[in-house]
Amino acid sequence: MRPLQAEIRLDALRDNYRLARQLAGGRTLAVVKANAYGHGVVRCARALDGEADGFAVACIEEALELRAAGIVAPILLLEGVFEPDEYSLCAELGLWCVVQSDIQLAMLETSPVASLPSVWLKMDSGMHRAGFAPDDYAAAWQRLAGSGKALEIVKMSHFARADEPDQVMTQAQIETFDAACRALPGAASLANSAGLMVHPSARREWSRAGIMLYGVNPLPQGMGPALKPVMRLTSRIFAVREIAAGEPLGYGHNFVATRRTRVGLVACGYADGYPRLASTGSPVAIDGVRSRVIGRVSMDMLTVDLTDLPAAGLGSEVELWGGAINVNEVAACAGTIAYELLCNVKRARFV
Repeated sequence: MRPLQAEIRLDALRDNYRLARQLAGGRTLAVVKANAYGHGVVRCARALDGEADGFAVACIEEALELRAAGIVAPILLLEGVFEPDEYSLCAELGLWCVVQSDIQLAMLETSPVASLPSVWLKMDSGMHRAGFAPDDYAAAWQRLAGSGKALEIVKMSHFARADEPDQVMTQAQIETFDAACRALPGAASLANSAGLMVHPSARREWSRAGIMLYGVNPLPQGMGPALKPVMRLTSRIFAVREIAAGEPLGYGHNFVATRRTRVGLVACGYADGYPRLASTGSPVAIDGVRSRVIGRVSMDMLTVDLTDLPAAGLGSEVELWGGAINVNEVAACAGTIAYELLCNVKRARFV
């Protein structure tokens, strides 16, 4: 069997959720969209079931998977519905739903459902991606309240730059939200993971913890609380060779040895979710000792530098991230973010 595996540490997931809830000082949704950021949505939801105040997913098909797996806790659809008849399914399954546009609100107003248990009305407080404009928000809230279609209305918005603590944008969004909601009763939800960590004024009755649950810090290095990585992605070396100084390696010959170089061939590539752009220089740990990727990452293989690791060889464990190697380091080498790397892991054996 191919030795690539993703170890999912559920104890770490639970510890990270407890930390998020402690920071929030109130109820906290565990965001498990995109297959729990690549970690396996059913196993993660079951690990948090009975502890999490609820879950958040992107769309109704993700919620259906959780309900089929026996999850009875509240589930919020962050994107809302796409078709009018989905509201009936939401009512049948007891799902909570975001309403972020006049179209979604109109569909709910004319829906045959008596009511939904909780509707989260989204404001565009400055991200300009989704939600009602601040000047239109109170009117939308009154429409929703007057429709009788929501047993509860939660006011919400989403931050554009909460992971940049020095930016004033987050505080501006908070002030915009508060000004537009001043006369509107009920609970609110603003803070995502970064908001929980560094923006105390964003903590309201509900928070939404996403990437921090999986042990990834969205803030600049050295900021924020300690988190426990949930996924540890590893493989093994299955071939070793040496190349002389001046010899190229791999596709495109973008690595040329400057000395006699001992090369390990690892069973992992971009088809498995490892980023192709994280080529020469991306960190790995070989039997616990840091080394680097050399050459271009291939579809199902990559090559690592063993020159200074004489004890490493056939069968040596190669950690791609999750222990000695921080996934944020790998993401930086690939010019992307850790979210993308975790979501892309699909062909590893999950343990």
